[in-house]
Amino acid sequence: MKSSKNLIEQLNTLPYFSKKTIHQLSKQLGLKNTTVDTYISRFLKRREIIQLKKGLYVAADFFNKNRGDISYSFYLANILRRPSSVSSWAALQYYNLITESIQTITSITPKVTRTYKTKAGIFIYQSIKKELFSDFSLVKGVTSSSTGKFDFFITSPPKALFDLLYFKTYQFRGLQFKDIKSLVEEMRIDVEEMNKEDQSSFYTMVKKYINHE
Repeated sequence: MKSSKNLIEQLNTLPYFSKKTIHQLSKQLGLKNTTVDTYISRFLKRREIIQLKKGLYVAADFFNKNRGDISYSFYLANILRRPSSVSSWAALQYYNLITESIQTITSITPKVTRTYKTKAGIFIYQSIKKELFSDFSLVKGVTSSSTGKFDFFITSPPKALFDLLYFKTYQFRGLQFKDIKSLVEEMRIDVEEMNKEDQSSFYTMVKKYINHE
């Protein structure tokens, strides 16, 4: 019982962990691998850990302490599927370009499309062409801050809007460039809140893609 308590205490300090991590910690505590498998099941049953996907977990205690920090949710989104970058609605909300509250975190990835429905949230990954997996940057977390403690990759404002329309319109199928502005307005996205450079960048991306296709 003491070993079980020591193990969960160490896991409570980690932003996420894999089964391999649990095995490594268990060796330090003198536990056998077969015993650790039992502990994982026990921790899940007691809701002391949350499964993000097969073989990847987060301690409920750590998650609950950081669930109010959007950077942590974005950080987990990056970890769940690599490489990926937060985009579309979630990114637009982060940049204050929409007023609606978004619960699902959508990311783009050059890998296949996938969705993870977990107790830590719903994470959607949309597959995009490798040449369009671009225009994202790393936001560095600040440890001393009450929010924004974690690093995460997020697409730029114009690219986040481009990605949203790219998937909503099935890669701009049947659309003409003149239709874009009214489509954005219908979705209640305030493009005017973007700076002029970002607005120009967005329309340039769309025009280049539509003309290229």
